[in-house]
Amino acid sequence: MVDVRRVKLPGVGVLHTFVTDDGGKVGVIAHRSGHSDLISFSDDTDTADVTKVSLRLNEDEAHTLAELLGGTQITESLTALDQIPGLSIDWFTVDYDDHIAGQTLGKPGDRGFVGLTVVAVVRGESANPAPSADFKVFPGDTLVVAGSPEKVAKAFTFYRTGELPTATSAISTDAPPGI
Repeated sequence: MVDVRRVKLPGVGVLHTFVTDDGGKVGVIAHRSGHSDLISFSDDTDTADVTKVSLRLNEDEAHTLAELLGGTQITESLTALDQIPGLSIDWFTVDYDDHIAGQTLGKPGDRGFVGLTVVAVVRGESANPAPSADFKVFPGDTLVVAGSPEKVAKAFTFYRTGELPTATSAISTDAPPGI
């Protein structure tokens, strides 16, 4: 089995890397936008004449390449949070045309996202942990959000479009009857 290392790249996606039997290094950057970059790279001991490859693949091309190459066993060390069922931690990079751009974060619960937390806002090289409701979000910021996968997806829709969840979708499915 090939030992594949996985590294989350905040605001970008996930980098998967492995070393080949002959010492080559291969990586795939799976971007949040859906496209992937297939790369080969070297370490400090490689000479300047080493051939390097970088290919940009759209989502269909990446899936096709994966099917052609076959499956790989991924061994990764997960943090304790990654192992909690029902918890999703994800990144949302704010674009100029996103609804949240230029807005304050507000309180997720006030917008129908009870149980969702904005863990941090990454701006440039610095993180703003546990931002307050009046924290203003700008294009290029990356929001680190934690909650159930469904709530995270709905929050991302709101951040992108301004569309709030309907009253029925804001009710937790694990709430006691009558709430």
